[in-house]
Amino acid sequence: MKRIDLLIIPFCLAMLIALVAYAVLREVPAPATDAPSPPVPAVTLRPAAIPDFSSYSNVKEKKTAFFEYLLPMVRSANMRVMARRERLVGVAETYQDSDTLIADDQAFVEELARRYRVKRDNQTDRAVLDELLLRVDTVPASLILAQAANESAWGTSRFATEARNFFGIWCFSPGCGIKPLFRDEGLTHEVRSFDSVEDGVHYYLRTINSGSAYRELRAIRAELRDEGAELTGSQLAEGLLRYSERGEAYVEEIQAMIRVNRLSSYNIAYTPSESDSG
Repeated sequence: MKRIDLLIIPFCLAMLIALVAYAVLREVPAPATDAPSPPVPAVTLRPAAIPDFSSYSNVKEKKTAFFEYLLPMVRSANMRVMARRERLVGVAETYQDSDTLIADDQAFVEELARRYRVKRDNQTDRAVLDELLLRVDTVPASLILAQAANESAWGTSRFATEARNFFGIWCFSPGCGIKPLFRDEGLTHEVRSFDSVEDGVHYYLRTINSGSAYRELRAIRAELRDEGAELTGSQLAEGLLRYSERGEAYVEEIQAMIRVNRLSSYNIAYTPSESDSG
């Protein structure tokens, strides 16, 4: 009898568990086959990793990889600037005929003035437009690529790999970038960090187009525009005397890099049909 009791107890426990499970399952409705699927969380794509340019043993292959990596970003940034310039030229022509700006054009000019650091003060709309036409313009790919290679040690410098800064651009707020290892005593600047290399390219273009240190570069570019001549990196490099403490030696080095690496072949004569609305 005791042996039978021992067999009955596990059986009863198993039946009790089965009954409880059945009761629970009855309370949970089966999912409808035509019910909408739950939303899939959006996936944020991180910028592509910077290639390890230090892994190249062949110098020619390294340079080719460097230029091919940066060139799409350079062209995209220039096309965005050219789209703004195209509209700006149209606004300037309209203003010349009517001597007044409609609300949409006024807002567009105000935004450009903010972006390119043109102070309104007591300037007329005509003066602001004239200054913007000097600033809102492209920079030859040959010059951008040469400076990027020079400033980033062909993409291998600490600032390039850690801060995604290929142009040695400084910033002055604590924590805005990476502290230089050999910064002179008393100086507080850092090398700016960017979320992506492409962000750095856009920032470089805006710096060239708005910084007071590069007024001469913009004047050279405007003169070439007026003459209907091609914008070349070697000519615009003449306006980079204040980009580096090395002054003229830096300019000559950039021009030599453009010449030796035949970077002029990467230049594009941007036209409205090649620009986008970015």
